Amino acid sequence: MGRDTEYTVVDMHTAGEPVRIFTGGLPELAGATLLQRRRDAMNRHDHVRRRLMLEPRGHADMYGVWPTRPGHPDAAMAVLFTHNEGYSTMCGHATIALGRYAVDRGIVPMEASGASFLLECPCGPVAVRVAADAAGRPGPVSFDSVPAFASHLDASVEVPGYGPITVDVAYGGAFYVILPVSRLGMALTDAPYEELLGLARRVTTAARSQLDVGHPDAEDLGFLYGTILTDDRPGWPGEPSRNVCIFGGGQVDRSPTGSGITARLALAHARGEAAPGEERVFQGISGGEFRATIRETGSDGAVVVTVTGRSHYVGESRFVVEAGDPLADGFAVPAELWGRVSP
Repeated sequence: MGRDTEYTVVDMHTAGEPVRIFTGGLPELAGATLLQRRRDAMNRHDHVRRRLMLEPRGHADMYGVWPTRPGHPDAAMAVLFTHNEGYSTMCGHATIALGRYAVDRGIVPMEASGASFLLECPCGPVAVRVAADAAGRPGPVSFDSVPAFASHLDASVEVPGYGPITVDVAYGGAFYVILPVSRLGMALTDAPYEELLGLARRVTTAARSQLDVGHPDAEDLGFLYGTILTDDRPGWPGEPSRNVCIFGGGQVDRSPTGSGITARLALAHARGEAAPGEERVFQGISGGEFRATIRETGSDGAVVVTVTGRSHYVGESRFVVEAGDPLADGFAVPAELWGRVSP
């Protein structure tokens, strides 16, 4: 008979979006680079992701962080990002949570002026800064993105039920379709929630099959992660732009999506609609806000974007996977439940 397995986690949220940080019970991942360790997690240890993301310990919209050893010589931490379907290459809301977690756990020292460190992500290293409040406690967290760029402008995608739709695709650590819903005669704040989710999922599925998405640096980064539905506001302070991000296996980001608004600013810059130093404000479906600014521009048209937000703790848990549990490795409703358990 097998033995029970235990995992420990710290749960946080950033603008309402969950961040489950894996803290105990993890296998050692093989590989010299973070992308190699990501592949090892996918190929040999995916049961860990399933157990901590899916039901009964998680849910369809759970999001996770799997810490691993850094490969970059200057990185204080290295992480994999997980979700209901697999593994992200970048996650802004989780990076913001990790900034606070790193100083609270003593991984990075907190000075009176704040803290800064390099976080190694699958898409590349990002600089993280933690501001200090008047009492020296952690405040807002900022990170500088990897180079972000627009890859497709005004691409046509045939979407079942909607016909041809003109979309853009941009990279902010992950590739997103970006679609202002006004192109379909809709208003983001007035359209039924389920209609928006259905539209975004159909767009993602169609774009994955019809558009060629590739990254110049690594094949592992060249895939379409999701779709961001937007309003038509540029996001000036006092007039935040709203968006809804549906990613991975169709799950819904509660936050404004850090890598997503990075992609949005890269797209706006490519269209001549955003300049370095201009602060923009974005809201997700929870109403929580991120602030973002183009920090640098490159000769190739890519930009580095600084994103700022706040994160909060939810709790700590010890999970048990009992030997003999027929649902030990988790399940997703409704797609995977039927057939896993006998009637």
